Amino acid sequence: MPVRALVIMMLCNVVWALNVVVSKVAIADLGTPPLFYALLRSIIIAVVLIPLLRPLPDKLWRVLLVGLAISGGSFALLFMGLATASPSAAGVVSLTGAPMTVLFAIIFLGERIRWRRGLGIGLAFGGVLFAMAGDNQMETSTGLLLVFISAVIGALGSVFVKRLDLPSIRLQAWAAVASVAVLIPFTVAMESNQIAALSQAPWKLAACLFFAAIIVSVCGHTAYYRLLQEHDANLVVPLTLFTPILTILFGAWLTGDTIGGRLIIGGAIALAGVAIIVLRPSETFTRRFLVRPRF
Repeated sequence: MPVRALVIMMLCNVVWALNVVVSKVAIADLGTPPLFYALLRSIIIAVVLIPLLRPLPDKLWRVLLVGLAISGGSFALLFMGLATASPSAAGVVSLTGAPMTVLFAIIFLGERIRWRRGLGIGLAFGGVLFAMAGDNQMETSTGLLLVFISAVIGALGSVFVKRLDLPSIRLQAWAAVASVAVLIPFTVAMESNQIAALSQAPWKLAACLFFAAIIVSVCGHTAYYRLLQEHDANLVVPLTLFTPILTILFGAWLTGDTIGGRLIIGGAIALAGVAIIVLRPSETFTRRFLVRPRF
């Protein structure tokens, strides 16, 4: 792989990892309601990508459901989890997305696995459970449960992306539209103080939203899939495994996360399991979706 492609891929890893920390700051420090934050992010993406909504895709209802799963639905749960969970712990729990994707591929796509990938699934789940078993992590169990559910929904959506004949950038546009439509009533019914959050630190919140919507989703996502078009997925996808590592490091550096021995050991075990899953050949499922960049 050329040096230019490696640099772009590492920049993608950096912005994806920083996105978790930035979202934590927007929700926990700036007091932005998580569903409202997810809504604002989706509105920005929808406005930027509005020209890509035409023409209407085939099976629009399916596009909207899958788009909601991989965008607003999974992100809303992630942001709700970050209200109490640390970025580092959330990064480790998010590693369950890869084994969940494989399990859903077995159920819905008839994917077959051999013992090595089965071992990878076991290691991924076992490592996460080991990391979360410490006393310091149990205090944020509710938040981490929401992060896990976010990974499950994102993995389910990723499986059905395979059945859509739609460019990824256009899927982003429709995903944002679906997310806006669903998140508006949810934030109105379940949250309060949205206007106060906007007025408390408007420029800081705007910076967080610009980073999450434009830098991470539009730029990072587009660059990632461009690399997948130009290079073998076997070279590109394994490089995404740097994202959880960087998330843990950025969490410790920028938000002062406490990284105990259990988190390090469990994260390493889970990361090894995910690496086995990504590197082993897949019979029916596109490998690039096993470690999916956050929309």
